[in-house]
Formats: sequence, C-alpha cells, structure tokens
Amino acid sequence: MMALNKILHVEDEPDIQEVAKLALESVGGFTVETCSSGQEALDKATDFAPDIILLDVMMPDMDGPATLQELRKIQELADTPIIFMTAKAQTHEIEKFKELGAIDVITKPFDPMTLADQIRDIWEKHHGR
Repeated sequence: MMALNKILHVEDEPDIQEVAKLALESVGGFTVETCSSGQEALDKATDFAPDIILLDVMMPDMDGPATLQELRKIQELADTPIIFMTAKAQTHEIEKFKELGAIDVITKPFDPMTLADQIRDIWEKHHGR
C-alpha cells in the first residue's frame, strides 16, 4: 500500500484552510498544499502530486463535483483518491458523492484533533485494510 504523505486541500474559506492545514501538518504529520478554488487545484495538483485530495463541495465558480470531474481528466490524477468535505451531508447526498467518484465524505465542522486519523482510516479502508 502506498504511504499517505501529501494532501491537497481545496477549500475557499481561509479560516477552514488554516485549521485544516494546522491539524493535518501538526497533528497528522502530513505535507499539505492548500488551494482556494477548483481552478487553483487544477493548476497545482499535477506538480504537487498528492496522495489524496480533500475537496470542499460548496465553492464559488467551480464546485467540488465539477472540480472532481476536471481532475479526473488529468492522467496523473485520474486515480488519486478524493474525499469530499461538506457541511450538508445527508445519506442520499453521501451516496451521490460516492457515485461521482469520492471515496468518502467528511462533514464540517470537523474536529481538528481527529481529522488526520479520520483521513488515515478512510485511506486504509479504500486500500482494503
């Protein structure tokens, strides 16, 4: 199983960006690249080569599902696991996000102390552990 080290976080709210980066770097020991928009994610993702992408659902211009579709067109990122992050996560919506190709959904507000473990658990489940 590949190691999980690099996380691309796509989120338009600066305060959420900051909390997540802190939680994932300080608590989780990950390397995090933050993007404020779907377009920025598309610009940075190939060079950064993330192991996993955390993608906010509600964003101006290009929302999470639209960003996911665009990321899937980039050969190097076609198989990169994506986790959606959203404040609204009812069961039928989570199913819809998984149908779009997300491996899981993390609800906001998330707990900064457990976010890294949450992502690790999803990663391990995804890789059949």
